[in-house]
Amino acid sequence: MSARKIVLAATACTLFSAVGVVASSADAAVRPASGFPAGHGFTGAAGPPTSTECMKALGIACYSPRQVERAYDLPPLYARGLDGRGRTIVIVDPFGSPTLRHDLRVFDHAFGLPGPPSLRVLQPVGKVPPFNPKNPAMVDKAGETTEDVEWAHAIAPGADILVAETPVAETTAGGGFPQFMAAEDYVIRHHLGDVISQSFSLPEQNFPSRAALLRLRYAYRDARRHHVTVLAASNDLGAAGVTPAGTGYLHPVVWWPASDPLVTGVGGTRLHLNAAGGRTSPDTAWNDSRNAAVAKVFGALPWAGGGGLSAIFPRPAYQDPVRGVTGNRRGVPDVAMSASLSGAVLAFASYSGAPGQWFPTGGTSGATPEFAGSPRAATPSASRRAARPSRSRATAPGPDTTSSPGSAPLTPPGSSASWPEPAESRARSQRKDRKMEYKVIGGTFSPESLERAINNLAAEGWRVVSAFQAVSWWRWRCPWTIVLERTRA
Repeated sequence: MSARKIVLAATACTLFSAVGVVASSADAAVRPASGFPAGHGFTGAAGPPTSTECMKALGIACYSPRQVERAYDLPPLYARGLDGRGRTIVIVDPFGSPTLRHDLRVFDHAFGLPGPPSLRVLQPVGKVPPFNPKNPAMVDKAGETTEDVEWAHAIAPGADILVAETPVAETTAGGGFPQFMAAEDYVIRHHLGDVISQSFSLPEQNFPSRAALLRLRYAYRDARRHHVTVLAASNDLGAAGVTPAGTGYLHPVVWWPASDPLVTGVGGTRLHLNAAGGRTSPDTAWNDSRNAAVAKVFGALPWAGGGGLSAIFPRPAYQDPVRGVTGNRRGVPDVAMSASLSGAVLAFASYSGAPGQWFPTGGTSGATPEFAGSPRAATPSASRRAARPSRSRATAPGPDTTSSPGSAPLTPPGSSASWPEPAESRARSQRKDRKMEYKVIGGTFSPESLERAINNLAAEGWRVVSAFQAVSWWRWRCPWTIVLERTRA
């Protein structure tokens, strides 16, 4: 990758202030596919844009709750009282949002939704630090929490919402995951929720070891015993993944906890809707990796619904009907719902300052709380189904469902199911590593300073091999992590 290409991307960031979200290093937060380019004027005072207005301004659709509800044929279920009433949806996110209650009221008022019977915020594993608008991880997760709550509520307007905030940032090296599990276990043991929505995820290989990952599963075992449904986003980069060092894997990976047999992995589809929520064409698998409009708004990344075969877990019994696809491995995802960025959904947030903004968002981290609100997840029967296998395909109205998680014995420690990588590729990488040395730089650069820094390093023999950018719609800033290599002297 040339310095000029990177600088052009940085210039685009300054021009568009668009979101491009990807984890950059072991210290970087793992960010969802969400955000809004600030220069298009969809402010809180103006009210939510229509999908036609989004298409005109951004080149992408942005759907309202009514459109999505009608697409999934939910109004007839609401009429029968199947709107989540009597159930509690648990949203687990780091830090939370300081304006969550206000933003949900604005969202509900704009779309004619009733407020939830209850919205509680809990900090079960330690006090969350005060919100710092200069902390990128806090700002990112404020947006994630806002989207999760608004869209779980949009799909299940009668359900109670419980937000379990954790005090530690999620990182590409597994940081934050012990706190997630402890918070969920607290909620489960105190009987505070019926379905848990997890928007966080990490490639299985990023954990320090297979044993370290398996030690985190205790909350899911408790959920199974207590008949609590647990959902997780399958990730937004297709079969790709970011290593703890910030580079990309050279082989397909799947992300945990969606790959866990005790968890329902939620993937993504693309809705094609008219203004009334009617389908203009059938749903398609979410793949925006070559969509120029999406790249302009959200960043040029391989945006697509995650999926594949687990490197850790064998095929559970409930996936026996699809053994021809999964072989002897756990396949991901189990279900899919609206996640596309070219067919985004709208959310409202004001944590960056009044009057707030309406922004398009999506990703499997959006599909997961949507599915948490669906009748298939948020009813008593769904909670009981989480504890036992099901071989039947869903027939009720709602999102696409291909299987329901149960339990299966794990591959025993010391087995061959660890971190598979083609032997030839691994050997080639090892030979190259012995000949090369690497450097990682990071920070917020102007286009000029970034080009100058790269050119100075090039004069010392360094070559850029990878660059990751986290662009924020709420700031005119573009943090970069850049990996360079040169031949050892």
